[in-house]
Amino acid sequence: MNWQNAALGMAGLIGSCVAVLHGVLVQRLMVVPFERSAFVNERTNAPIRRLVPLLLHFSTVSWLLGGLALIAAANWFERDAKLSTGISVGSMYFYGAAANLWGTRRLQPGWVLMAAALILIVLGVGSPAAVVP
Repeated sequence: MNWQNAALGMAGLIGSCVAVLHGVLVQRLMVVPFERSAFVNERTNAPIRRLVPLLLHFSTVSWLLGGLALIAAANWFERDAKLSTGISVGSMYFYGAAANLWGTRRLQPGWVLMAAALILIVLGVGSPAAVVP
């Protein structure tokens, strides 16, 4: 395995781990309080009660699948497929990092780890000739 594949794999590992932690925190800090809140009562439509938790976890699932795609790209994909995967997943991770930074406006592990994964994605899909040792 060359260093570019290692960078992509590490980006996938970081993204997957962040996704799992994100899912746990969203469940504990957002979904459970939403379900217990006064907003959710017998008058609230059943579709709303079902959709809100799924929508809150949408980014969790996207980041986890993106991380797994990066790990697969590092191990099995050809050059063009690695680039496509890197661009697709990198754009999701960029949005997540930027939104998290904007929302917290301070140093926070979520956006820092997503930014680190982004840097690793860029290194992993970059041209080997463009990098000077």
